[in-house]
Amino acid sequence: MSDVIIVIGASGGIGQELVHQLSERYPDNIIYALSRKSQTASFSDNVRCMNIRTDDEKAIHEFCKSLDASDQKVRLAISTVGILHGEVDGLQIAPEKRLEDLSNGQLLRYFHVNSVVPALWLKHLVDRMSDQPSQIVCFSARVGSISDNRLGGWYGYRASKAALNMLLKTAAVEYGRRAKSTTLLSYHPGTVDTGLSEPFQRNVKPEKLFTPEFIVSQLLALLPELRADQSPYFLDWEHEVVTW
Repeated sequence: MSDVIIVIGASGGIGQELVHQLSERYPDNIIYALSRKSQTASFSDNVRCMNIRTDDEKAIHEFCKSLDASDQKVRLAISTVGILHGEVDGLQIAPEKRLEDLSNGQLLRYFHVNSVVPALWLKHLVDRMSDQPSQIVCFSARVGSISDNRLGGWYGYRASKAALNMLLKTAAVEYGRRAKSTTLLSYHPGTVDTGLSEPFQRNVKPEKLFTPEFIVSQLLALLPELRADQSPYFLDWEHEVVTW
């Protein structure tokens, strides 16, 4: 039996950097780089790039069954899946500034990508986690903090990230019974210089606009500090607690 690492959403700026740093940090582990888009980046020999529908439960189930067939357990799974703006399946998404901007279609899309998809991975990974200290990380956002919301706006993004946080917090109770060595982490990376944040970087101070390299290194440095008996965590790139 061998332990593997999974990056869900590996084709984006953060996802690719995760794969690079993980493959260097864990050269003896297979890294599964999963994404909906074909990947053109060059990775180390221990990386297995797979083009799968990371948002489709049947595809998630089939991938996880393949782990069983290979007698593999998961040491670390990181989901970078998320949407803030752009075109998704023909629907143009943009953060709402006022109530009149709300729409059924956009809200459903926010929740599907930002909340439902990570929850499906939590569902299928619970019986496939390593008995050794292991982690599942979902990229969240400080704007998903209910207690920290003072500015309003961004209804769908905020609510879907808050839902993700609640799903993680609830799943942690069950993981505590079924996967006792696994820690769940909701991770706020700050504003990262990727396509996700590009339209909103204008008002960000230069010292608060982070590179994917920095954010990934901060996350990987954090993981050894986590304890399963204190799961779940909601932490930022400085390893500081974010209130739920």
